[in-house]
Amino acid sequence: MFPASRYSIQAQRCIRALKTVQAEHAPPQHYTWRRDCSSAVMPRITSHYTIFPRDKDPRWEGVEMERFADEADVVIVGGGPAGLSAAIRLKQLAKEQEKELRVCLVEKASQIGAHTLSGACLEPSALNELFPDWKERGAPLNTPVTEDLFSILTEKYRIPVPMLPGLPMNNHGNYIVRLGHFVHWLGEQAEELGVEIYPGYAAAEVLFHEDGSVKGIATNDVGIAKDGSPKDVFERGMELHAKVTLFGEGCHGHLAKQLYRQFNLRENCEPQTYAIGLKELWVIDEKKWRPGRVEHSVGWPLNRNTYGGSFLYHLNEGEPLVALGFVVGLDYTNPYLSPFREFQRWKHHPFVAKTLEGGNRIAYGARALNEGGYQCLPKVTFPGGMLIGCSPGFMNVPKIKGTHTAMKSGMLAAEAIFPKVTAEDPASETAGLHIPEYEDNLKKSWIWKELYAVRNIRPSFHNYFGLYGGMVYTGVFYWILRGKEPWTLKHAGLDSAQLKPAKECTPIEYPKPDGKLSFDLLSSVALSGTNHEGDQPPHLTLKDDSIPVANNLAIYDGPEQRFCPAGVYEYVPLETGEGMRLQINAQNCVHCKTCDIKDPSQNINWVVPEGSGGPAYNGL
Repeated sequence: MFPASRYSIQAQRCIRALKTVQAEHAPPQHYTWRRDCSSAVMPRITSHYTIFPRDKDPRWEGVEMERFADEADVVIVGGGPAGLSAAIRLKQLAKEQEKELRVCLVEKASQIGAHTLSGACLEPSALNELFPDWKERGAPLNTPVTEDLFSILTEKYRIPVPMLPGLPMNNHGNYIVRLGHFVHWLGEQAEELGVEIYPGYAAAEVLFHEDGSVKGIATNDVGIAKDGSPKDVFERGMELHAKVTLFGEGCHGHLAKQLYRQFNLRENCEPQTYAIGLKELWVIDEKKWRPGRVEHSVGWPLNRNTYGGSFLYHLNEGEPLVALGFVVGLDYTNPYLSPFREFQRWKHHPFVAKTLEGGNRIAYGARALNEGGYQCLPKVTFPGGMLIGCSPGFMNVPKIKGTHTAMKSGMLAAEAIFPKVTAEDPASETAGLHIPEYEDNLKKSWIWKELYAVRNIRPSFHNYFGLYGGMVYTGVFYWILRGKEPWTLKHAGLDSAQLKPAKECTPIEYPKPDGKLSFDLLSSVALSGTNHEGDQPPHLTLKDDSIPVANNLAIYDGPEQRFCPAGVYEYVPLETGEGMRLQINAQNCVHCKTCDIKDPSQNINWVVPEGSGGPAYNGL
């Protein structure tokens, strides 16, 4: 329950009601709509209140819409490495200076770590700063890197590349981890320090003071039917107000998107560019197991002009586990490309297959990654709030690491916030505190230096030679000059604008999965543990239900069918037999946000579903 406050009794009733509603499973409702331009009856796809406001819907007349509220000093959205590190650092400072400080953190997953997915090879720099005694505390860093391999793959062969000291992907001193377990451990440390953590409650709305500064957040409403109407058990979400709200939603957070527009935070940076990362966990033959080995590759099955690569990490977790994955830059141009099927094809390369043959796949998941780096960093402070972690995009792309920078950003935010929220007179011009010192401290930190040094590596791949030109650039200008070249390269622009029309591209023929090394999409999604309440409005909303068929299918042959790693989108024949319609299987969604990023029409808007919905990753 939310802790006691001036609203505590009402708040407790609200939370009990929310939990009751979450247990309800009403049968799905069906409804249709008629397009003006056709006599065909079409299923209405979008019913979410962000597209169809309730104040214009007669079904909502007379429904009680008051929300209960609670107050904290600091509210944090997102229980990932950044949010938890911020919460921990705030409470550490409060303990050191004997100050009272209430810190509340909300997380949409049913438990801390359940939506966390990463490779993950962890650089422990930020962890060393946050908890110098992390080994004694039992942090789950069980696999120090012992061997580092890098390869260029052709269809049949492997070309080894020496991993020279100083190259960004050198992993000496790092640890292979299951990031969900590490995040869960961070959550335990936070709770021990007195952080109030509320898993299963999704932050659905940013709240504002009358002066325009951020006031806090509201959690999602529950008890809404699939057609957008209120159920008998409808309950409003909770409001959490704070002096400062930290947004650490992860890559392409839906609240961060609103904040970018509200405060024009991207005015002086390039559009963010992204990738999709797909991952599996396997138990392999113990004879092939090399605990501590890290393997990366580029090349096949992607062509030289499609950015991407692979990883294969040998964990030391008491059984012969390997974590393997494939990353594809979302600035690819061919609408027929399927990142999921490229991943499945890659596993058949002789160098990869020899490790997996005879093994058993036990988990699958996917997520989007920020790849823009230094050029794409937005303004991260605004009245009443801050952006931390992968939300603004502190990932070091050449290193393929963002956990250490995410943690450090949360710690820097906490150190900037603490003296302001504990001051008797914070001297703020707005009701929500504006703390620009956070951004100043970021620019003085090792995060900024690290991202600046590698700023040109990712955009250097935009050349005629693609992958190979980028590798040459990295060798010359990073390994020799350490990123001190006096220029900054630009990215290609919005990923959604990069697709070519289908008629200009060659369809890609993918081999059928063999059920041993490669698998179909739906059996993969089943291993993610994904689940959503069925009778709720689809959280994959469309600004215009007619655009998918009229534009995406007509021009790009429906690329959402292929870039989604969970089978959420499919085009199916109309019941009349004339034409096609888009079907959204929202229950499959693994919350990767790829659709919101890559949709060429920018018609898809991902919003949070009811709290606790989504994947149930166990240490991905």
